[in-house]
Amino acid sequence: MEILVLGIGNLVMSDDGIGVRVVQSLAERYRFPEQVTVLDGGTLGLDLLPQIGQARRLVIVDAVDTAQAPGTLVRLTGEDIPLALETKLSPHQMGLKDLLTVASLVGEVPQETVLLGVQPQSVEMALELTPPVRAQLEPLVGRVLDELASWGVHPEPASESTK
Repeated sequence: MEILVLGIGNLVMSDDGIGVRVVQSLAERYRFPEQVTVLDGGTLGLDLLPQIGQARRLVIVDAVDTAQAPGTLVRLTGEDIPLALETKLSPHQMGLKDLLTVASLVGEVPQETVLLGVQPQSVEMALELTPPVRAQLEPLVGRVLDELASWGVHPEPASESTK
């Protein structure tokens, strides 16, 4: 696989589910070229190693604690990604940090990795996103599409692909 768009998070922990919601929205609304995989990684952690190892480029979408105002969007690359995961929001983030470390150790790290995220307001048990994070759902979808466009990938809207 050329490109993996990976949404991470837990849907029952309020804002922690933003990454999963973004990839669900992308999968529902767009048709992607064969070289792009859009995956709901949920809280799978190390179980995602095979998919990470097959990707040349990786976009991770997740809630990320950057000590900024709730709803603040972030884009991290390279060495900034592991540093951002030092502050754990939930158990899956330890899995994500471990996953990226193991991928690097076994030489299966993508050539390019981008983490697109949002500062959560709450990761308490709740099914709904908080208002500041919910307001960033569409902007995050747009940022994923912009990242893909910078790599020459332009998915088509699902409604157009069925005509």
